[in-house]
Amino acid sequence: MKKKKLPSGNSPKKFRPYSAADPVLDNMIRRLIEKAGGSPNQDLLGEIIVTALKLREDELDRGDIKLINSAMKELRYAFKIFYPYRHVRKVALFGSARTPRNSLAYRQAREFARLIVQAGWMVITGASAGIMNAGNEGAGRANSFGVNIRLPFEQSANPVIANDPKLINFKYFFTRKLIFIAESDATVLCPGGFGTHDEGFETLTLIQTGKTNPRPVVCLDPPESKYWKAWRDFLKHQLVKNHMIDAEDMDLVHFTHDPREAVEVITAFYKNYHSMRYLDERLIFRVKKPLTEDQLEELNGKFGDIIKKGKIRQYLKPFDEEENEPHTLDLARLAFYFNRRHFARLIHLIHAINKF
Repeated sequence: MKKKKLPSGNSPKKFRPYSAADPVLDNMIRRLIEKAGGSPNQDLLGEIIVTALKLREDELDRGDIKLINSAMKELRYAFKIFYPYRHVRKVALFGSARTPRNSLAYRQAREFARLIVQAGWMVITGASAGIMNAGNEGAGRANSFGVNIRLPFEQSANPVIANDPKLINFKYFFTRKLIFIAESDATVLCPGGFGTHDEGFETLTLIQTGKTNPRPVVCLDPPESKYWKAWRDFLKHQLVKNHMIDAEDMDLVHFTHDPREAVEVITAFYKNYHSMRYLDERLIFRVKKPLTEDQLEELNGKFGDIIKKGKIRQYLKPFDEEENEPHTLDLARLAFYFNRRHFARLIHLIHAINKF
């Protein structure tokens, strides 16, 4: 199958090679990687080694180097654990570690996890008690990940995920938060404390600024609860009203009291939309089912405000640059110049594609 090359319309950029700036050292690094068995990512591995050598030149404090070292080891190990499960979609489930087992919020989280696993997903929690235990319990050990943080209190692993190979213990919050985002396709927020709101706001910030791919974010609480209503009112009356966020940014979050509805919102997000990536200046949507000409024309009419130039075009074959993602090669593509500004509208576009 001949793949289509995406024309950029731009002259090639000139990049200054990242090296040790010493031909002898650069050759030693190359030979070291080859001696270890080589790699298709030899260029990146070489840059990692160069970075380590530059730390010596920078004469940083030992504490700074320890932080870099620990963070790199944590990320390497976490990616290794998740890698065999990359083909399965996952939801990151957040909520208070102090939620009682007999509470409705606990039962909701457990039921949501049970239902999303039935839909073919896996569940990632912070591995502790309360909502996190409910999530792992509902998902079951085989379909659970635990992304634990080492703390002097509260944060021992719950019995569902304890001693499981899919339990990862982190020293740093920032590496743990990166894994929550990088390895999940949706986010569910149950009532919780500072940590829950921290994860929620960070996820929304990354979506709003385009630093992570669009995803469904669902706030779930019991029917009689006003927990997320009060939070939503704060967003509307303080952030939207005072123009600190756009009114459309409220559409980044779905609010519900029903675990089944939460599952439906998440799975519907990927009904036809599959994934996205940037190639040169174009945004590429992968879709499971090609659109008709009329549907494509409808999208161009409704979403011209986020198209920088030209229009949304459909391609039935992958581009050459996508060969490193073989699991997407059989999907159709929608390509356009996105203005990289209105990411809430980008989610509206995904919803429109899914409704066809």
